[in-house]
Amino acid sequence: MLNPSQDTDGNEIMKALRIYEYSKCDTCRKAIRYLDAKGKLYERIAIRECPPSKKELEVMLTSLNGERKRMFNTSGADYRAMNIRDKLPSLSDQEVIDLLAANGNLIRRPFLLDGRAGVIGFKPDEWDAFLERLEP
Repeated sequence: MLNPSQDTDGNEIMKALRIYEYSKCDTCRKAIRYLDAKGKLYERIAIRECPPSKKELEVMLTSLNGERKRMFNTSGADYRAMNIRDKLPSLSDQEVIDLLAANGNLIRRPFLLDGRAGVIGFKPDEWDAFLERLEP
């Protein structure tokens, strides 16, 4: 089977898309199948073990028009245990970025970036629009 990060000769390919996902997440698996069906090249990254960088989180926050709550996995145990819902209104954008960068469990997934913009969660119509904007 061909590794999505290699060409047919086994050479590394630079991919424009990075998807942060959790392998046991059904929504993430749907997103991966969606990207495969579209023939998109992407890099898969385990969000819990390797959260997005602060820069990537800033890009996503900008893509979400500053809607910080949309960045969080609000149904997750860490979100509830850390009482983020009550703390979020008083946190600065930088504090939110720092918190998410330190704990991948807090980040809503899947998390798809092209380096300049991103989309979070999986709604096919939103992903269609995002991918259309990437077309040359």
